[in-house]
Amino acid sequence: MELYYEFVRNCVSSNADMDMPCSCEECYRNYKNVCTCIDCLMKSRRDLCQQSPCENHDFIGDIEYFPPHEDYYKQADAEILYQLKPGGNPNDQKAGAETWCSAFAPDNSYFAWSCGHRLVRLVPWKHKINNNEIEEDEGKQQGEQTLPTPKEKVIDCGEHVWAVAFGSSVSSKCHRTVNISFHRFNFGKDLILATGLQSGRIKTWDVSTGGILLYLIDHKEVIRDLQFAPDGSMFLASASRDKTLKVWDLNDDGNMKKTLKGHNGWVYSCSWSPDAKILASVGQNKTVILWDMSDYSMMRKLTGHQNDVVACDFSPDGALLATGSYDTRVILWDPYTGQKIRTFGHLFPPPSCIFSGGSNDFWVRHISFSHDGCHIATLCDDKYVRFWSIYNEEVPVKKAQLVNALCCNYSPDGCCLATGTRDGNVVFYMAPMRVQKLQHLCRLSVRRVLPSTKVDALPIPQKLMGYLKYEN
Repeated sequence: MELYYEFVRNCVSSNADMDMPCSCEECYRNYKNVCTCIDCLMKSRRDLCQQSPCENHDFIGDIEYFPPHEDYYKQADAEILYQLKPGGNPNDQKAGAETWCSAFAPDNSYFAWSCGHRLVRLVPWKHKINNNEIEEDEGKQQGEQTLPTPKEKVIDCGEHVWAVAFGSSVSSKCHRTVNISFHRFNFGKDLILATGLQSGRIKTWDVSTGGILLYLIDHKEVIRDLQFAPDGSMFLASASRDKTLKVWDLNDDGNMKKTLKGHNGWVYSCSWSPDAKILASVGQNKTVILWDMSDYSMMRKLTGHQNDVVACDFSPDGALLATGSYDTRVILWDPYTGQKIRTFGHLFPPPSCIFSGGSNDFWVRHISFSHDGCHIATLCDDKYVRFWSIYNEEVPVKKAQLVNALCCNYSPDGCCLATGTRDGNVVFYMAPMRVQKLQHLCRLSVRRVLPSTKVDALPIPQKLMGYLKYEN
């Protein structure tokens, strides 16, 4: 397809009077799944979407492809900040060559990534990003005592690791602190790491010492995702291939609070809303479910995807839910009404239902919402990582080529995106950031406390209400 796009850029011009080479039509027919109507190729994709198919359309295959928006190729590539490689002995059976999961500590102190079968590496991320500013010689001349350099830690989990998550009783909003003493662990002071294993078991570790804390056993299949509640309550949600989700209370000796049943296939991912009142889960058979965590009941199912849904993430204010699927799309939802807000496609134009529902080379592997609430990062099997603005469905803000990407996570400060790959590497990209408008910051504040149903009841103009609901 990239060769085809390059061919179109060379042969098709915005000038309608340009003479086409005599061999162009034959060349078009040599490409699979390409519309051979030169008149249509001369027009923009936006015009094609608004008109009915012409009589000269000749398709080879079931899918029609057109060049993407002309501004797509003008976008700058995202800058690479840092890269981590697994290292070690390639014959070591403890470490493989796939990074299926990664996570940043809430305080930005550590970055965890699973580099294979059994090992999880903890990188002192805060030191990594600040090492250029540390001048040891200058500190010694001023008589200051320099802190010891944090060391990288390696945890052997004993089994293949599929999910990792950091947890602390300090709320991610940093507006309150809960200090709870425990006979084996001080959750209010220290940081813990949860790891989901191949056998369906979950191990939690003390990050400071590397010792094991709790051993959670109840799932029957692989743990595909782990997420701590962002309010500091130390509730841990686990998604598994056994078609269930479970909620664990680590303040209560790791006892299981509830098993959530509603999926009829593997559960790939889950995500808490910022206030921890809603849990979203996605899985096989196009399933997206929202759970009310006050009584552990099912709120609603969201329908719209045409293939397995593999990733989900809430916006910082909880007003939006992003879901990524193998159908090549990322859909932005209003979780309170189930309404579709926007759809971000990775094919031009969106593929047919048959193509979306089957195997293709444009599967969306993972997504992550930025902390400014204005950008979404997506990983796709077409070998690109993209940064989208929530206001523009046509063209990504930035993109970068990345082969075999599997997972992505924004850093707590929102400055970079960590992406894990099948070869075990982690590549960090500089995330697009901008000074947000005052009206956007006001919207974030309002939507943190008001769901869409309460926004509808506000005595405000319709246009302002549409803005608060991200509809315009």
